[in-house]
Amino acid sequence: MGINRLNTHVLPVRFEYHAPASLEAAVELLSAYGGGASLLAGGTDLLVKMKQRLVEPGHVINVKNIGALTRIEDGADGLRIGAATRLRTIERSELVRGKLPLLHEAVRSIGSVQVRNMATLGGNLCNASPAADSAVALMALDAEARIMGPDGARTASLEEFFLGPGLTALRPDEILVEVSTPYLPEVAGTSFIKLGRRSLDLATINVAVVLELAGGVVTDCRIALGSVAPTPVRMRRAEEFLRGKELTSGAMEAAAEMASEDIRPIDDVRATAEYRREASKALTRDALTAAGERAGEG
Repeated sequence: MGINRLNTHVLPVRFEYHAPASLEAAVELLSAYGGGASLLAGGTDLLVKMKQRLVEPGHVINVKNIGALTRIEDGADGLRIGAATRLRTIERSELVRGKLPLLHEAVRSIGSVQVRNMATLGGNLCNASPAADSAVALMALDAEARIMGPDGARTASLEEFFLGPGLTALRPDEILVEVSTPYLPEVAGTSFIKLGRRSLDLATINVAVVLELAGGVVTDCRIALGSVAPTPVRMRRAEEFLRGKELTSGAMEAAAEMASEDIRPIDDVRATAEYRREASKALTRDALTAAGERAGEG
C-alpha cells in the first residue's frame, strides 16, 4: 500500500486486459467475469483506485472505442449521450450548449480541462459520488439511464440509478449504455451552482434548477441537490410548493427553506452538516433566482 502512495505510476494489480469491439462483446465479457471485472473508459477514477489497491479487478474491459457508447445524438424528443462520451466532448458540443445549457454548465465545472479530456459521462455517473456534478444536472432534467445486460436493455431514472455512495442499480453483468434527456421548452430557465473549497475541487454542495413560468407563475419546477445526502436528490416538496405560485422572493425563500429541511447532510473533510444545511438554502434560492431570470414567458 505504501509504495502505491509514493509512486503513482505503479499498477500493482495483476489483471487480464480486454478491448471488445462491440457492445454485445462487452456484455458477454461482463457475463463471464461479473464482479471480477471493471470497465475502463476514461480511467480517471478506476486507475487511481487500482494504484491505491482500493479495487483489484481480475479483468479490465476497455469500452472507450465502442462506437455505440461514444456518441451524442439529436433525437426528435431529446438528446442521447453515450456513456463513454468524454466530458470535454460534451462541453464543446454546440448541440448540448444550445439545447441543454444546464448540462453544459455542470460538465464545465468538473475538474480541469485535462481531466475532462479523459473522463467520461458514464464514469462520472457510475462512480456514484453524491457530489457528482453531471448527476445533479441530469436529475433536474429528468434524464433516464439506458442499461444493457445479457437479458437485454432496460431503463432507469437517475433517481433509481443511484443507491448510495459508490453504489448504482447496475448488476455486475450490466453496462450503462447511454443517458437520454428530454428537451426543455424554449421558455424554460435553468441554473447550476457549485460551491467548493477551491477551484477544481469536488462539490461541497451543488444545485441544479429547471423552471418554467407563465405570466410570472411557476408552471413546472425541478430542483436537485448534490453532496447533501447519500445520493443526489430531488427536492420534491419544494418543487410541489412552487408549482402554481407566483415566483416572488418570498416563495423562493420558502422553497429554499424546505430544501434545507429535507436534505440529509453529514460532517466530512469538506464541510459540516450544519454548514451544508445553511448553504443549501442560500444556493437553492440563488439558483431559483437565476433560473427565473433566464426563463421566458409562455
